[in-house]
Amino acid sequence: MFLEESKFLGVCSWVAFKFDLNVSGIRLLFFITLLVGIGSPILVYFILYLIKPKTS
Repeated sequence: MFLEESKFLGVCSWVAFKFDLNVSGIRLLFFITLLVGIGSPILVYFILYLIKPKTS
């Protein structure tokens, strides 16, 4: 499950789990887009946080 690799809000691990990708690759991709500034990555991150299912 994606909760085991969750760091900050669990968005990257949820996306990796959802699309069967490597969570480190998703985090690296997010970090690179954060540095380059393509398409407001912080806003996208929080929107994905609101979309992802809440687990207890």
